[in-house]
Amino acid sequence: MVSFGCQSMVNNVRRILLKHPKDAFQSQDKCDKESKKLNYSNPPNFNLAVVQYDLFVKLIESYGSDTCYLPIDKSTTLDSIYTHDPFTMVNDGLIVCNMGKFDRSSEPHCAEKFFQSIGIPIIGKIEGQGTLEGGDIVWINENTVAIGEGYRSNAEGIRQFKKILGNRAKKIISVTLPHWNGPRDCLHLMSNLSPIDNNLFLVYSKLLPVSFMKYLIESNIKLIEVPDEEYYSMGCNVLAMAKRRVIMLEGNPITQQKLEDESVEVKTYNGSEISLKGAGGPTCLTRPLLRITN
Repeated sequence: MVSFGCQSMVNNVRRILLKHPKDAFQSQDKCDKESKKLNYSNPPNFNLAVVQYDLFVKLIESYGSDTCYLPIDKSTTLDSIYTHDPFTMVNDGLIVCNMGKFDRSSEPHCAEKFFQSIGIPIIGKIEGQGTLEGGDIVWINENTVAIGEGYRSNAEGIRQFKKILGNRAKKIISVTLPHWNGPRDCLHLMSNLSPIDNNLFLVYSKLLPVSFMKYLIESNIKLIEVPDEEYYSMGCNVLAMAKRRVIMLEGNPITQQKLEDESVEVKTYNGSEISLKGAGGPTCLTRPLLRITN
């Protein structure tokens, strides 16, 4: 039975990679020491993070998805809870990224043995001067992928990614990201774009270039706009567990209502410690390893 493969952001999640805060945050002392350097708004409360994460996992499992967990590693930081970024999946294996955020540089390589142990082949690695993070990679459909070029993923990383992909994708779109709040801030392409269905995306268009917005519109994708007041509360960061079945942070009622008006089933979670303080929403907290069409 196939246990991996993913070139979609909206097909049914059947296997997903997580890292529990017990293994990522490890202790309150680690939260207190690392949070400022990592540009967290405040140190996470370790005990509350554990409670919130366990409830988040229950939401994931309610969709029938199998969960697997990255192990503890003393060389990684609090940010290792965000398993979406150090790797990306294609239908026949895993691509190991090279992190644009220096403090996360050990994460991709620490996990290589883990992927071997669960039977997922590594088909390529981003190396040298190339940087690429999973949050900048958005599959528009199974043959088209968009890649954000900014402070986290650079032109050389994108060039290597294209070479590794080969004929796995028919169209690869490079999307220039703005300076926004500078290199310390976390701005991925997925900060501004969340696929909900093949023809329905959530967007914060103010931070997307005109050429890419035109492409989405000309592709007959309906766009739901996230209001300014819900951008910083991560209203645009939504995890599709299946087509029109999503998980999002609570506290974004306008965006939630817009989704529900499009017949989207929305489940929410409290992420004050595991999401808001570290600027990592439900997509960041997860790396789908297997998505299927039904």
